[in-house]
Amino acid sequence: MRIPFMKYISWYLVIAMFVISIVPRVEAGLVPSEVIKLTSVEKVADLQKIRQTLEMKAVSERLTQLGLTSAEVQQRLASLSDQQIHQIALQLDDLKIGQSDALGVIIALLVIVILVIVIMKLTGHKVIVTK
Repeated sequence: MRIPFMKYISWYLVIAMFVISIVPRVEAGLVPSEVIKLTSVEKVADLQKIRQTLEMKAVSERLTQLGLTSAEVQQRLASLSDQQIHQIALQLDDLKIGQSDALGVIIALLVIVILVIVIMKLTGHKVIVTK
């Protein structure tokens, strides 16, 4: 039994699956309200988190490359408002300082190698290495 428009339906599904697969992954989260006042404990915790990040070797080297001394950085940090300090502390969690995504690169390379091997097996090609 032949279903009418089967060719069109199958192409529609192929294109729909392709479009769905290329949509970027989006992460959503709650945004803190600006009306809420920060307590002194939260401010101290945020400052401590920022200072720990600034003490990291990679960050301190980058700041010196940009021409900033530690005294200038501390002076600029002291001039920030409580809300700005809290905003910076929240954004520090998303940073990957001194880290790389090597696992993702390794997995991508393995997938590419496996695909090449499968395609070569399916087409009947052989690779012969001689010295």
